[in-house]
Amino acid sequence: MNKSTIEKQEDGTIKLTITLPEAEVAKAHEAVLVELTKGANLPGFRKGKAPQQLVQEKLNQDQVREEVLKKLLPQAYSQAVTDHALRPIMNPKIHIEKIDEGSDWVLNALTCEMPVIDPGKYKENVKKVTAKSKIIVPGKEGEAKKPSTEEVMKAVLSGVKVQLPTILVDQETDRLLAQLLDDVKRLGLSLEQYLGSTKRTAEDLRNEYAKRASEDITLEFALQKIAEEEKITVEAQEVEEAIQKAKDPQEKQNLEANRYLLASILRQQKTLDFLLSL
Repeated sequence: MNKSTIEKQEDGTIKLTITLPEAEVAKAHEAVLVELTKGANLPGFRKGKAPQQLVQEKLNQDQVREEVLKKLLPQAYSQAVTDHALRPIMNPKIHIEKIDEGSDWVLNALTCEMPVIDPGKYKENVKKVTAKSKIIVPGKEGEAKKPSTEEVMKAVLSGVKVQLPTILVDQETDRLLAQLLDDVKRLGLSLEQYLGSTKRTAEDLRNEYAKRASEDITLEFALQKIAEEEKITVEAQEVEEAIQKAKDPQEKQNLEANRYLLASILRQQKTLDFLLSL
């Protein structure tokens, strides 16, 4: 039976320490060896017919341990989440603490739940922005400029209070930086060349994207909270209509397979439309 302990950090990061019993590890290890033996292709033997002992001598033990973890970890993590009545909002970040042969394995799983968010006086803040477009100057009735979505989002962010888990911000920062790196590579540049051309250090870039990640997550959570408070919902018919507007069969298939995500995006847009109308 797997055991786990929980530690909740000040910023909301949750650390689960999971112990995989030696007996379970040994059982999974044996199963992995059987699977690898079946697929082994050693000189002098037909595929899958080499003796397990001989196959084991040739195996990369780090790879074997990795396969054992793949067998045990998903269930062990799921059990820990259930045991501690958690509702994680991200995939865990796994750290190996102890993975010695012939003993229990000990792992740390870092994750987090939805933080408490206070959207503040979002209506008042947004109205300060939208009010400018409602001022009518004689002779210039048609020149009033409506606020942009970006202006409204900044107004919402100005009043939000939330403590974001560091692990969540780090994950989003990593995602944004990976996306940037892909874009840079497509331009035929190395990261060093890009940094040189923009006169930034790797630390500058990380800090910049961490700030952006924090703002993006805060805004997403704030819009969710506002949607709850204003009872903004998305009907099944709205999701279906969005799917039917897909530009090609591939996009339609992707939308069909991600209805929940599509509904979340539509709800976010309806929330922004509500704020723009204030």
